[in-house]
Amino acid sequence: MEKLVTSEVKLGIIAGGQLGKMLVLAASNWNVQTYVLDKDDHCPASSSCTFFFKGDQLNYNDVYRFGQMVDVLTLELENVNIEALKKLKLEGKRIYPDPDKLEIIQDKGLQKQFYEKINVPSSSFKLFKGKEEIINSISSGKLNYPFVQKLRKGGYDGRGVSIIHSKEDLEILLEGASEVEELINIDKEISAIVARNERGEVKCHPTVEMEFNPNANLVEKLICPSTLAKETEEEAEKIAIKIITDLDLYGLLAVEMFVDKNNKIWVNEIAPRTHNSGHHTIESAITSQFEQQLRAIFNLPLGSTHLKLPAVMINLLGEPGYEGKVRYEGLTECMAVEGVKIHLYGKKITKPFRKMGHITVLAPSIDEAKSKADFVKQKMKVISW
Repeated sequence: MEKLVTSEVKLGIIAGGQLGKMLVLAASNWNVQTYVLDKDDHCPASSSCTFFFKGDQLNYNDVYRFGQMVDVLTLELENVNIEALKKLKLEGKRIYPDPDKLEIIQDKGLQKQFYEKINVPSSSFKLFKGKEEIINSISSGKLNYPFVQKLRKGGYDGRGVSIIHSKEDLEILLEGASEVEELINIDKEISAIVARNERGEVKCHPTVEMEFNPNANLVEKLICPSTLAKETEEEAEKIAIKIITDLDLYGLLAVEMFVDKNNKIWVNEIAPRTHNSGHHTIESAITSQFEQQLRAIFNLPLGSTHLKLPAVMINLLGEPGYEGKVRYEGLTECMAVEGVKIHLYGKKITKPFRKMGHITVLAPSIDEAKSKADFVKQKMKVISW
């Protein structure tokens, strides 16, 4: 704690997108020195961090050299060079999440096997080496429609996933080692963000309900508190706590889940970092997900996750048909609405469905927050000049 106060701790963040930027801003409240690794000189975190290191998170030498510069190392995405992290761990570097845990999470097949091992509900699955093996399994009657194909590695923000309803969809099968799972009859998609430190404390933020953009498979809007029954919400948080505890992970973990038409919860996947489904906590919770991650990795007491006000969060996605220098339409009208908090990530170029920012709408009731959010969503557009 003394090092935190005297600004001697050097926190390394692998990748400097919007999550990295918001983590840097949270760390600045404690005068922590922040080092960011990214291959883009103009990434969102580059203008806010103490030191920017240009490099590729998938390159062994870049990650290893960067890790040697800092005291504590964390990340904003899972797709990083794991061998460099393992080497740094052997040399005594403090890394969150632990590389051995991250290696499980990087591979969706290993994730599913882990859920099976600890007996948390997740859809039935099979592992395949490639597209041809999936087609052969269908032909032999061992695999039936409908199903979801997920590439075992590298998928992110809806990429690396194909939903196959019938033979006509086989043309969108992805090439590569895959995890293929039963298609759940989804009623709601939810997320719980849980933190754990080495003191043994575990705390979970209230479960949120997510609405997805069907074209981009990205979160478009989330609601907190959710509309779930109290017992369902408690079960979701119980599952999240079990996963982070059984995985023996220190830091932050986002647990994405489905609720089916029979009100049964199914674990979808996990991310060992701050998450899009927790952005509302910056304003709506006593402790934001970003501060909570810092508390967890520095082994400080975890903060209260109590909700101050109901909130609806809207992702600002680039509009289809626009690509180029970004322009925000409707910004002034939205800022005039009480309870609207706008976050722009500083990305200079917009593309269709690119995450350019988010807006959190706070109100005394969730119904009022929803109404204001609908107005904001209609008015605010991310287009180009």
